[in-house]
Amino acid sequence: MSGEGGGTLTPTGWRVPVLLVLIGAMAGLLVTNAVSGLPMMPWSAIPTLLLLAFAEAFTAGRTARRIRREPGTEPIEPLSAARLVALAKASALFASLALGYFAGTALAVTERLDLPSHREVFLTALGTALAAGLLLAAALYLEYACRVPENDEEDRDDTPGPA
Repeated sequence: MSGEGGGTLTPTGWRVPVLLVLIGAMAGLLVTNAVSGLPMMPWSAIPTLLLLAFAEAFTAGRTARRIRREPGTEPIEPLSAARLVALAKASALFASLALGYFAGTALAVTERLDLPSHREVFLTALGTALAAGLLLAAALYLEYACRVPENDEEDRDDTPGPA
């Protein structure tokens, strides 16, 4: 490595997740309308995404306390924080695509909810989209928790100034 530090890591904005949700929704609509039968919806994705969302939200809370160096916590290693940011970014991108895809699938079958198979696909896709939305929120929270706070306490001078 040259040590020149070429790139910078910026926080995830709103544009990329929204674009990925729209791309995923279009893919969900196209796939559902293109196949002759209904696509099989894995109900197991709902608890899996919820478990991932819970784990990332829990990790975000612990990480925020460790970065702020609250009493009773151990400071976090910089490499560990960088790994958590990478996990948060990857989770946010995946969750955006999954949210869009399963929301698009649910939207594609809304015309025939009177059929039991369509209703089952709709409920599973909607549940998975909601779980993906929770994962997206947890991932963005984890990314936010990894930010180093501005240190106002060290910049202040405790000596009284002229009155």
